[in-house]
Amino acid sequence: MPDSNIPEDLRYTKEHEWVKRDDADHDVVIIGITDHAQNALGDIVHVEIPGVGEEYEAGDEIGVIESAKSASEVYAPLSGKVIEVNCSLDLHPEKVNEATYEDGWIVKLRMQDPDDLDHLLSSDGYRHFLEEEG
Repeated sequence: MPDSNIPEDLRYTKEHEWVKRDDADHDVVIIGITDHAQNALGDIVHVEIPGVGEEYEAGDEIGVIESAKSASEVYAPLSGKVIEVNCSLDLHPEKVNEATYEDGWIVKLRMQDPDDLDHLLSSDGYRHFLEEEG
């Protein structure tokens, strides 16, 4: 049974990233990993994040999350430029486990094309994807 913690106001990828449009600047999105992903990883011990100013195409690896069990890549769900990183994850990577949709965000990205947001999964689409994934 898929996780029920799938906020309705976010967009999702099949790589288990979530995306939220920034309230202050609609060309900026906040990116993190889903509750499903952090549960699968277990206790997170390190988060490798990109540098501010780095540019990525959708699908590029932008970081790595390491847990006691394994390591998992984080991918750019959209093309754009990193404008802010969650530096607190350096000292407190467990925030991804404890509050993945709040304090556990990873980067803020200025989107190259805001219309690309429409190509990501809705909460229902992500829920359906998890059910099919098993």
